[in-house]
Amino acid sequence: MCGIGGEVALRRAPDLGAVRRIGDVLAPRGPDGSGEWHSPTVALTHRRLKVIDLSAAGDQPFVDPELGLVIVFNGCIYNHNELRTELSAAGYTFHSHSDTEVLVKAVHRWGERCVEHLIGMFAFAIVETDSGRVVLGRDRLGIKPLYLAELDGALRFASTLPALLAGGRIGNEIDAVALHHYLSFHSVVPAPMTILRGVRKLPPATLMTIEPDGRRSEQRYWSAHFTDERASEADWEAATLAALETAVERRMVADVPVGVLLSGGLDSSLIVALLAAAGQHELATFSIGFDAANGVRGDEFEYSDLIAAEFGTAHTRIEVEAPQVVPAIASAIAAMSEPMVSHDCVAFHLLSQEVSRHIKVVQSGQGADEVFAGYSWYQPLADAPGSGAAEYIAEFVDRSHAESSAAVDARLRLDFDPSRELVERSFAAPGASTAVDRALRLDSEVMLVDDPVKRVDNMTMDCGIEARTPFLDHELVELIARCPPDLKLAEDGKGILKRVARGLLPPQIVDRPKGYFPVPALSHLEGDVLTLVHDTLSAETIAARGVFDPRYVQTLLAAPNDHLTTLEGNKLWQIALLELWLGEHVGAA
Repeated sequence: MCGIGGEVALRRAPDLGAVRRIGDVLAPRGPDGSGEWHSPTVALTHRRLKVIDLSAAGDQPFVDPELGLVIVFNGCIYNHNELRTELSAAGYTFHSHSDTEVLVKAVHRWGERCVEHLIGMFAFAIVETDSGRVVLGRDRLGIKPLYLAELDGALRFASTLPALLAGGRIGNEIDAVALHHYLSFHSVVPAPMTILRGVRKLPPATLMTIEPDGRRSEQRYWSAHFTDERASEADWEAATLAALETAVERRMVADVPVGVLLSGGLDSSLIVALLAAAGQHELATFSIGFDAANGVRGDEFEYSDLIAAEFGTAHTRIEVEAPQVVPAIASAIAAMSEPMVSHDCVAFHLLSQEVSRHIKVVQSGQGADEVFAGYSWYQPLADAPGSGAAEYIAEFVDRSHAESSAAVDARLRLDFDPSRELVERSFAAPGASTAVDRALRLDSEVMLVDDPVKRVDNMTMDCGIEARTPFLDHELVELIARCPPDLKLAEDGKGILKRVARGLLPPQIVDRPKGYFPVPALSHLEGDVLTLVHDTLSAETIAARGVFDPRYVQTLLAAPNDHLTTLEGNKLWQIALLELWLGEHVGAA
């Protein structure tokens, strides 16, 4: 797990100073080492978090002079040992035990089809030293990020958006369509867009090839196929359990200890149970909780404590008091590649700061809701007429197009609704026969990538921690995509997963109502947090930045806790969060 960056410059020499600045900003993602490499047309930088092959043989950029390849790579190839055996049998010689070297040999043997052989999470840049050809790639579910920026006939790339900005000379104007998505999809801006017009991101499951003459091509190499594969519930339960066991076992591959972020919910508890069943003893587990506010409870310790006791984990509880929240907001925003409104960002960052004192690799339960239909908006889609897009929009979207237009400055208003168009286009695409599966496809391929997945990557990596998400194992995702929707929707959602869990977890965990882990101080704005919001949204700042309409902002400020989204998010916090993020990463208005 690492941070990567670089520049491909075809009409001039690469800007080594810019690439070095990119690497400096990526340092928290890889506190264990750094490296640089350049040719007349390409420059690479790397920051290393040592997880597999802790020796210098695993350092990057990794140069293979025999094969004429250089790579920078962020992520983990969970099946690297199996691939090493296969490649050794084909005549390849290895000089390290790293998964990075396995990836290099795989590229040489299979070319761009190497991704079909990889099980893991990854973002990489590979240079052919003889030809100057460069290939950028990103894993199937977009677990590892890769941001792009064009300037002066060159393409820069990095693991984070702020790292690209640090390279210099990148436009920071707001993208009006991206802003509409931000306000509609609780801060999700689908790839390839970001909130800034000058920065884009490589979509998940995509390879970009840059030829020596400057020609570029993109290839999407994977998508789950949503088909209704009929079998008995018992057969589906057995298949799901087997796939989960494999997914969790794969994510224990490391040369350092691996722990679990234990919220006490079904998903993280199931990870602990499966690891215990596989023979893991005194597994390190971690949970976090906050002071209550306005009657909203801020912890789930009763559940995480129950699981820790049930499976004998070495458990750590982090208890956050109200005065700690405002400083934590600033730290979390500094760690964000893109603005993210979820309260989990603050929780994950505080949790990661503590976890980093104990361990550097963890498993986490993100993705289960988007794969197994755990969210509230899937149930109304079961009997939706037509494609189901209208029902999804009614349940999921934060603001109408009219309100989104009223919220922003006149120059950023659109005469069409790009967010509705995106949903309708996705729901009209072939490959999913029911409204539920269309929603699951959109959520797993788009909304998941730029909300919970990005959140976990940003917050953990900023603290030098590698987070692994077994519910996003691509073979598990492919399996559950074929599971009949009624089995996923059963028991108010995640029905087939709950069937698996009943043989492994206490009933208090399996049968508890679905909850959304809150940071109470952010769900009900008062005290120091509300003061921060008022200061951030001053009339002077709003006018100078020119993103939001002052009248809309004043309406929200007049009743800070009365304006909620469909999913009960605080609209005022969404507005303030974007202004806070812009102030941190773009500069003062």
